[in-house]
Amino acid sequence: MTQALAPENAAGHKPTGGRDRYLDLLRALALLRVVLYHLFGWAWLTVLFPSMGVMFALAGSLMARSLNRPAVSVIKGRLRRLLPPLWAFAAVLLPLMLAAGWNPLKDPDIGGTAGLVKLLDYVVPIGAPPYPVHLGSDSGLLDASWADDAAGPLWYLRAYLWFVLASPLLLRAFRRAPWPTLLAPLVLTAVVGTGLVTIPGETGNAVTDFAVYGGCWILGIAHHEGLLRTIPRYLAVSVSALLMAFALWWASGHQGPDGWDLNDIPLAQATWSFAVVVILLQYSPSWQRFPARLRHWEGLITLANNRAVTIYLWHNLLITLTVPLLDQAYNLPFMQGDRASALLDSTYGLWMFILVWPLIAAAILAFGWIEDLAAKRKPRLWPSGSGSARPRHHLSPSPPPG
Repeated sequence: MTQALAPENAAGHKPTGGRDRYLDLLRALALLRVVLYHLFGWAWLTVLFPSMGVMFALAGSLMARSLNRPAVSVIKGRLRRLLPPLWAFAAVLLPLMLAAGWNPLKDPDIGGTAGLVKLLDYVVPIGAPPYPVHLGSDSGLLDASWADDAAGPLWYLRAYLWFVLASPLLLRAFRRAPWPTLLAPLVLTAVVGTGLVTIPGETGNAVTDFAVYGGCWILGIAHHEGLLRTIPRYLAVSVSALLMAFALWWASGHQGPDGWDLNDIPLAQATWSFAVVVILLQYSPSWQRFPARLRHWEGLITLANNRAVTIYLWHNLLITLTVPLLDQAYNLPFMQGDRASALLDSTYGLWMFILVWPLIAAAILAFGWIEDLAAKRKPRLWPSGSGSARPRHHLSPSPPPG
């Protein structure tokens, strides 16, 4: 079986060791969708493009590619690249939360004194880093949910860390029994993601996330190992269409508080993400260069890939900061009339969308170079050119709901 699954991509080409620009495009689109989701909260975005599934699949494929080297050195390298950007984010976020009145010792949601130990998840995210769901008041400068918005997406780091640690075993299991390994996460999701078996607390959240996105991570392994290449495209697309139909049917009868938001419906999220990722990887063209129609976006796509960790870590906090900044516009002299205020009210979301990108650019300039240091590269402020060093393909972001 190992010989039958030679490490070729879904298009049947041998990997060359260079950048796959198609995967770069998918990662950039996933990041864009994450920002849009957290900005507007549109549930249909989770159906349009399952960012988390795509990002875990890309990370799984590149992790499998790296495991031609000793597993311990690969895992150490992934952690070295992940942790310093997290530490920089925590060095800003934790003081802000403490200054705003959060006391981990008195927070009943994280276990009192034992909650101090959970703060270590900001050092190594074995679990999701803790934070207060409400902090301050709705009449304050920031909404009372700002800490939840800022730190909530950090669950992704926990999931990513556990997938990295499990990858040597997952790769070995896949090479011995490809199909059972590939489908096992969907079966596990049907057990723990539907209420059939309930695991309480943070452990339950971790197991559910591992199950929901495990199929996509292993699909990435299957993409690297060449399994998808052996499946006729019509068959892969047909089965994926059936899975997508099942996902929508299940979601229609198990909607959460946000309706069709698949983040609230684990089995629908798992099957929909799995099916979409199969199609995206089956049609993978393995570009060494972008097609002509995409080349004017090449700089931004390259930048997004080189700064994926920074963008993911900071984007939601920056979205929150757009609100007090935009609120200052109401104090401008020409905004005192009812018509001007009503116009700003009706276009508020659009202005948040416009304002968040300069803030993200500022975060890239201020903190992005830490990703270079973590990867043992010369620091760069704005790595968007064709001469930029090859980006770390180890992290591709998303939300918790998101």
